[in-house]
Amino acid sequence: MSGVGAPPPSAPVDARGIDVVVIAGTWHDVITDGLIAGAERALVASGATWRVVRVPGSFELPVAAKTALDAGADAVVALGVIIRGGTPHFEFVSSAATDGLTRVALDTGKPVGFGVLTLDDEKQGTDRAGLPGSKEDKGYEAADAAVRTALVLRALRQAQ
Repeated sequence: MSGVGAPPPSAPVDARGIDVVVIAGTWHDVITDGLIAGAERALVASGATWRVVRVPGSFELPVAAKTALDAGADAVVALGVIIRGGTPHFEFVSSAATDGLTRVALDTGKPVGFGVLTLDDEKQGTDRAGLPGSKEDKGYEAADAAVRTALVLRALRQAQ
């Protein structure tokens, strides 16, 4: 399981004053809705302000993330589901989403919580989506990472 080696859960941070946009694809709605619910739990617990924006799929996450951050959001949480099929499409979309979101974070200097699941099958997704019986909650983890990083970056900028 991919969660092996993860740090133990810690108390939510105080992210009041942090504005977050959750951007989620529309493919594999049961898994994606679980990811969104997990992100919402983390953001509510942190006190951040947030909203959800839907895009067609994972390929569209980077451009929407860049636009949200350029428009003033402090952080973005990118959520998507890409399931391997019988063609190279999986590799192309996975690479484009990952590379694009990394570029967005570096170009804007703002955090992008990475909650894009790259899966061999739907069962792996339901195991990671924070649904009842799931072993992991990747939506929560991505949102928590985004707000914690936003706070770190704010502190680093204030220390200068």
